[in-house]
Amino acid sequence: MRPLQEKIVAYEHVKPEIDPKEEIRKSIDFLKNYLKENPFLKTYVLGISGGQDSTLAGKLAQMAINEMRQETGDSSYQFIAVRLPYGKQNDADDAADAVAFQKPDQDLIVNIKEPVDALVKVIEATGQKITDFNKGNIKARQRMVVQYAIAGANSGAVIGTDHAAENFSGFYTKYGDGAADITPLFRLDKRQGKQMLKELGCPEHLYMKAPTADLEEEKPDLPDEEALGVTYNEVDDYLEGRQVSDKAAEQIEKLWKKSEHKRHLPVTIFDDFYKHN
Repeated sequence: MRPLQEKIVAYEHVKPEIDPKEEIRKSIDFLKNYLKENPFLKTYVLGISGGQDSTLAGKLAQMAINEMRQETGDSSYQFIAVRLPYGKQNDADDAADAVAFQKPDQDLIVNIKEPVDALVKVIEATGQKITDFNKGNIKARQRMVVQYAIAGANSGAVIGTDHAAENFSGFYTKYGDGAADITPLFRLDKRQGKQMLKELGCPEHLYMKAPTADLEEEKPDLPDEEALGVTYNEVDDYLEGRQVSDKAAEQIEKLWKKSEHKRHLPVTIFDDFYKHN
């Protein structure tokens, strides 16, 4: 492996190969243990987009909750899935299919268009110009505001969908979809997530569709791979310790370096990250 590749693989904890059943069990137990260690929590909340990552995380969450109720006899444990469209969602049918697959205890829909547009309007009234890209980040953060509000109303914690093939590049909005209490997919790459969904009997179209963040109105349904400048197959090979082309490796390592701040808590004067003279 390349020197930086070794560091990235070690940080992301990606295995060259997985046993899907074993990883499913590991994630469910992880979610259950978090609730056991924090007995004041009774709920998991997750935003459902209709893509691979939230479909997998939500299914694991509901399985964990089902086991918690059965093992403890406490019927107050629940999983809340919340769909968070901005106006009309192009892949709303996929989001509905994901929820049908997960069978959550509560299925909510909160349209974020009105609060996002109102916020952009009051900010621009001060003379600031909110670009389409910036507005996309506002959407992501508004979705997380909603999830934490629902969690707060239900003694809950918010699940994040961050995984290795996303984390290495910071391909998420800081304090948006990058904010969460627990991330059961951390350590997995895209192809491993697909293997787990296949094992769980997920409808194939939910994990075979082209991943997209769907945040920018000027670039609707922009594929992740186009935004990243590298394919997920190349990213997965790299994270699993395999050899990839120099061009792909250089792009992956460029994204890793550029996104370092996203993998760090707010910087203090005592952090090595902070270059203090």
